[in-house]
Amino acid sequence: MLPVQRDGVTALIVREIMNINVTRILIGATLRQAAEVSAISSAADLAVVDEANTFLGTLSEGDLMRAALPSLSDTMAGGETLKGNYDLIEEKAHEIAGNPIDPYVIRDPITLSPNDPVHKAAALMSAKQIRRLPVVEGGKLVGTVARADICRAVFR
Repeated sequence: MLPVQRDGVTALIVREIMNINVTRILIGATLRQAAEVSAISSAADLAVVDEANTFLGTLSEGDLMRAALPSLSDTMAGGETLKGNYDLIEEKAHEIAGNPIDPYVIRDPITLSPNDPVHKAAALMSAKQIRRLPVVEGGKLVGTVARADICRAVFR
């Protein structure tokens, strides 16, 4: 890890700590495919790209779960049993599993540049309660930085 000089201060940059092995999914994939990729990779969020690896946004496990949740009125009509409400979620998920992920993609997420200082990433993550940020260069996804990456770097 090579620190860089910025304004007379030695600082780590994002490129030095980012993870280049990012779990990606192509825009146009189905919700079922996204759920499978997320489960297989244990990724809490997926980077959404096009065929040219242009970064388009993110899709999280939370986005997938919210897509499958029935409306409050459906839940209330389904009764108060846990089994009844689980059945509603399962039915809705089955109905929408073949739908494209496109409407659920967060299109303008906060991103970092590989040359951003690590303290910028830490400040953004802390202020916005974000666990991982995409790293984009020239419109292309080049990596991600997680809070764990920052902790490992600064406590090293």
